[in-house]
Amino acid sequence: MREVDLGCGRALLLKEHGEFSAIAHKCPHYGAPLVKGVLSKGHVRCPWHGACFSIASGDIEDFPGLDSLPTFQVRVEKDKVIIRANKQALQSQKRTKLMSKCSAVINSSTSFSHVLIIGAGPAGLVCAETLRQEGFTDRIVMCTMEKHHPYDRPKLSKSLESTVEQLRLRSAEFFQNHDIELLTEKEVTSVDVRTKTITFQDGLKMEYRKLLIATGSRPKPLNYKGKDVENVFYLRTPEDANNIARLVSNKNAVIVGTSFIGMEVAAALTDKAHSVSVIGVEGVPFRKALGEKVGKAIMKVQKTLILLLKEVVLKSGKVLRADVCVIGAGSSPATSFLKQSGIHTDSKGFITVSKTMQTNVDGIFAAGDAVTFPLPLRGNKKVNIPHWQMAHLHGRVAALNMMGRVTEIKTVPYFWTAMFGKSIRYAGHGEGFDDVIIQGDLDELKFVAFYTKSEEVVAVASMNYDPIVSRVAEVFGSGKTIKKRDVE
Repeated sequence: MREVDLGCGRALLLKEHGEFSAIAHKCPHYGAPLVKGVLSKGHVRCPWHGACFSIASGDIEDFPGLDSLPTFQVRVEKDKVIIRANKQALQSQKRTKLMSKCSAVINSSTSFSHVLIIGAGPAGLVCAETLRQEGFTDRIVMCTMEKHHPYDRPKLSKSLESTVEQLRLRSAEFFQNHDIELLTEKEVTSVDVRTKTITFQDGLKMEYRKLLIATGSRPKPLNYKGKDVENVFYLRTPEDANNIARLVSNKNAVIVGTSFIGMEVAAALTDKAHSVSVIGVEGVPFRKALGEKVGKAIMKVQKTLILLLKEVVLKSGKVLRADVCVIGAGSSPATSFLKQSGIHTDSKGFITVSKTMQTNVDGIFAAGDAVTFPLPLRGNKKVNIPHWQMAHLHGRVAALNMMGRVTEIKTVPYFWTAMFGKSIRYAGHGEGFDDVIIQGDLDELKFVAFYTKSEEVVAVASMNYDPIVSRVAEVFGSGKTIKKRDVE
């Protein structure tokens, strides 16, 4: 792979099996330089967050992100490689796939939709877009409890001052142009699978032919006195993030919970607040997900800025002064409205789906943080993976199966977190790991950690070690296994 300058923009020139091709050089998700990614078997994998793009068509093949890449003409004349590119495509560095229009005769008051999507996160949005990209011409309605169009929620905890406009995934015009109807501030209270009808809190009913449930998760509420105070937040919306940033200036902030979100918020507040305290029941953050050694390494970066307590006034009697409090004590699936529906949920409230994202009820699919699904990477074990990338893929698989194009989920989970200008990349599914093999230097925060279960590597995490995680994701994605002895 080689990045080349064409005067009015840059392109990525690729050579695989003696064949040349050229595509845009930046990942359309967050702008990562693809030249630093991994070229393998006809696609390029982004070094930052693992999105994959076909080098032949530029189409996005794995997520995160909504857009594909423009491709450019390449010809070889004697010893010269000549690229011919569209100036506009060179400058935008992304391409939205062509979409069908809705041909059904409807008006917005019609209480029937061919496809009804509950939830407007990445799973719901990718489902709607995939349907239109694949030629679906009937009505699509998305509904959400929120008042905003779909936005980039992972950015909330990392960049608290971002506006709704900066976070928006698609413009209002995009939805109009592609005939995707969006109903905001609409909470679904029940689903009747017999009559194929949903009921909203305001009493409105809507019938559907196919249904996608992509309601995500809700923060676990903490039981405490004075719940009506205005300086305690569960970070859910852009308004929550903006209010935290506004109130915290030179004040004392307390974060309850050492989750990824809690620690990202703590990191984001250190240059704004007078003090930041993090309360966690675990002695080391991220121990369950990343292991003790990696957790301690990250804790060192934060030690000068963050006090990590061992107990959650606290049980120890210690009183922490808190002008602003953010609660990040975990989440649970937002599925309580399904209780009497006949749609199967497990003991924790997660919707169980098949490899095609179908629930136990014909024509009803579910996707995103609210589901458990069979993960091929771990022998089809039913797992819940609340990652941004995974929700995108669920939405696409659900859409294809709604259209009768039988498609099974096949991906390598890819996750990232960022704090203090440092990023951790993670690929695989490390639940139940029994050993961690570390290469590099934890103190310098330049390392790769391989998580093993018995004799097999099940996940990998890294800091300042790109593109190792994308490279391992490629190996996992090709169906190969990495043995513990290979790493050692």
